[in-house]
Amino acid sequence: MNKQIEYLKSRVGAGKLSRRDFIGKVGALGVAAAAANVMLADAAKAAGPTKGGMLRLGVSGGESTNTLDPALVASEVPLNVLRHWGDTLVQVEADGSLTNRLAENVESTADAKTWRFDIRKGVEFHNGKTMTPDDVIKTIERHSNEDSKSGALGIVKGIETMRVDGNVVEITLETPNADLPYLLNDYHLVIQPNGGMDDPTAGIGTGAYTVEINEPGIRHGFKKFANDWDDSRGYAAETEILVINDATARTAALQSGQVQMINRVDPKVAKLLDRAPNLAIRNVSGRGHYVFIMRTETGKFVNNDLRMALKLAINRQEMVDKILRGYGGVGNDMPINAAYPLFDDTIPQREYDPEAAAEFYKKSGHDGSPIILRTADGAFPGAVDAAALFQQSAQAAGIPLEIKREPNDGYWSEVWNKQPFCASYWGGRPVQDQMYSTAYLSTADWNDTEFKRPDFDALLLAAKAELDLVKRKDLYSQMGNMLRDEGGLICPMFNDFVDAVATNVEGYEEDPNGELMNSFAGVRCWTT
Repeated sequence: MNKQIEYLKSRVGAGKLSRRDFIGKVGALGVAAAAANVMLADAAKAAGPTKGGMLRLGVSGGESTNTLDPALVASEVPLNVLRHWGDTLVQVEADGSLTNRLAENVESTADAKTWRFDIRKGVEFHNGKTMTPDDVIKTIERHSNEDSKSGALGIVKGIETMRVDGNVVEITLETPNADLPYLLNDYHLVIQPNGGMDDPTAGIGTGAYTVEINEPGIRHGFKKFANDWDDSRGYAAETEILVINDATARTAALQSGQVQMINRVDPKVAKLLDRAPNLAIRNVSGRGHYVFIMRTETGKFVNNDLRMALKLAINRQEMVDKILRGYGGVGNDMPINAAYPLFDDTIPQREYDPEAAAEFYKKSGHDGSPIILRTADGAFPGAVDAAALFQQSAQAAGIPLEIKREPNDGYWSEVWNKQPFCASYWGGRPVQDQMYSTAYLSTADWNDTEFKRPDFDALLLAAKAELDLVKRKDLYSQMGNMLRDEGGLICPMFNDFVDAVATNVEGYEEDPNGELMNSFAGVRCWTT
């Protein structure tokens, strides 16, 4: 029987036998469907990537207000779009290592203050122009400009000078930073012609695909770029991203075969979906976290006693059990967990304490009027239910939470980073410096809690310059404690990234850096 199965697997690998026929034939030999799917995966891997065809993704996190400007990418659909057409200098892989992309080599001085990036030669933009070191410098300059409103503003603030030396871009920092390459991995920093100075929304880059359809909030279509410099990606001839914010509709689209992959599977249906014969749940834990954010310079939330009352009034374990259902763990009101190499596990875990919450609430002098928490289905999977649980646990402490459900369309442009109190999520970052510089540095455009503390900024700058890892860990610990006790972040849980993939999709790999393979699934996967 083994010889018969190996023969059938070879026929699949050669494209001469369909998956359905294979399962039928090995089923007749007494092989269960689950085992047959494993055999199919082995056969596909042995055959190598299949080129051509169409790959469709159903993705949550898209709005009619989305733009192709990399500086403004703030949710999953525009990030998946960006991965199709853009490249960064370096890239963080699933195992945390750095690989060179548009930079062929990276080196620094011993003090990590001056860095040199050898720019890859012969790389063509989609408009036919050859990429140059000047394009790299212009890109970084544009994101350094506060008028750009770039999500990368916080991480490029510390550059003192940049210059071109032949085919090398040399960057000198105001303060040494051993993590600079990780910062330049930031997805906003895709290299554009003239840095995007002419038209940041053109969607012209060096990526595997060209933008053919751009209908924000509806769909985005791509075609394989014939002159792609990297032949280890872009296997499908065409790809399409369908914006499907509703979890039920997204699941139905996958089950019906309308799409081959979806993100943000609702944990309530994940195990049931995983039992479907032609689908598989792919989940991975990492640095992603679901949060409620209070803007500390706005209205009632200027008062830290009120912020502390709300932090103590949330039942984290209940939320993890009922919302994540095993796909994640408890958070501690800071954006860092054990997935980070310099995490301090001695920081005490905050627990639900309605009596202490009531004391802080009374101490705050709040007038008893409703505290409005804004949320939406698209804020994170289960966000509306999570807000309801928060409301109930806060009620036990005498804190009057009122839930305001907002529409998905416009949530990331009109609610997040604008309204005083709302649900949100962060995918995390590869290193603590990048997470803190992106969202908690006083001058960062994405400082969504308005946490502006000169002493925190000083610790962050000191950590950047500290090459002794023990000392750097201590600085990060001080920062974590400061955020936990005085910031506007309520972080009840760290989430797994939970995707669902059709079994005829190959090349999928779990990546703790983000959902859908850190949004590279459309570029790196293929169908058989």
